[in-house]
Amino acid sequence: MPSFIEEARRAQLIDVTTELVADHGYAATSLGRIAESAGITKAGVLYHFPSKQALVEAAHARVLSELVEAVAAAVDAAGPADAPAAYIRAMIGHLREQPRHVRMIVEAMTSVAPLADSKARWSAVADLIAAARAARGLTGEVDLRSAALVIGGGIDAIVSESMRDPEYDAVAAAELLVGVVERGLL
Repeated sequence: MPSFIEEARRAQLIDVTTELVADHGYAATSLGRIAESAGITKAGVLYHFPSKQALVEAAHARVLSELVEAVAAAVDAAGPADAPAAYIRAMIGHLREQPRHVRMIVEAMTSVAPLADSKARWSAVADLIAAARAARGLTGEVDLRSAALVIGGGIDAIVSESMRDPEYDAVAAAELLVGVVERGLL
């Protein structure tokens, strides 16, 4: 079992790696650069993680875990009828507040992390939509997969635009997306 100091060092290395990959990209983030930023040797980094890839994967996993935790808390607090709106607002809000996390996710997805199963990503959102419709007493057929993909695409586009243009009003865009979902699905 790792000691408190070892856990703290691992957390520091994950923090440093997240910052470096987000700021400079995966290719420009070497073990040497990570070690230098953490104030230890490359051997010290390799003591805690067997490779750069393993360290980047750990950083990616933590970033995703923090995102899931924030979104899940918002969705749980909203209740089933309002969960889709809470999901949209929480996703956009968290990613807007954590631009390094967005860049870390993109870099990891394109460099080391296996692409997530598409169904795994959209099925959770489809389940939120189905639960919201049930909570509101709505019946009728809805293509939940397409609805979830549209929501995910809207979130991705809003976050991407807000990263490119600091003047872009991502909060207003999130509310527009919520309105589209409310009127079109719920």
